[in-house]
Amino acid sequence: MYFGFGAIAFWIARDYAFGTASRMGAGYFPTVLSGLLMFFGVLALLRGVTQRGAPFGAFAWKPALIITASTLAFGLLLTRAGLIVSLIVLIFGSASASAKFRFEWRATLLALGLIAFCVLVFIKGLGLPMPLFGSWFGE
Repeated sequence: MYFGFGAIAFWIARDYAFGTASRMGAGYFPTVLSGLLMFFGVLALLRGVTQRGAPFGAFAWKPALIITASTLAFGLLLTRAGLIVSLIVLIFGSASASAKFRFEWRATLLALGLIAFCVLVFIKGLGLPMPLFGSWFGE
């Protein structure tokens, strides 16, 4: 997977100007980063092939589908419901994929802290044009 994502990024960045380390072009960072990603992918593959270990169990389809659905819901809700509601759906939806998930006050406080952090970083710090509350709430 590392190698695959690295190869895709490397292929996308091939038309960008590379530049030098002192005068980086638009393709410098994605090319170097994708090269490192492919390198780590090869290392992981070699490690997996050469070392003995327990076989993988069955693929956990239900949690994978729940996490995928939560991520898709986040993307669909972002403009309509806003960042705060979308993050609540993403965090608690993804967390519910775990068999150990329980809705308790500590998890809720951590989720609220994560939401506050995201609001501060993405909206206040980076100035991304995301609504806190979307069109469903009259904004």
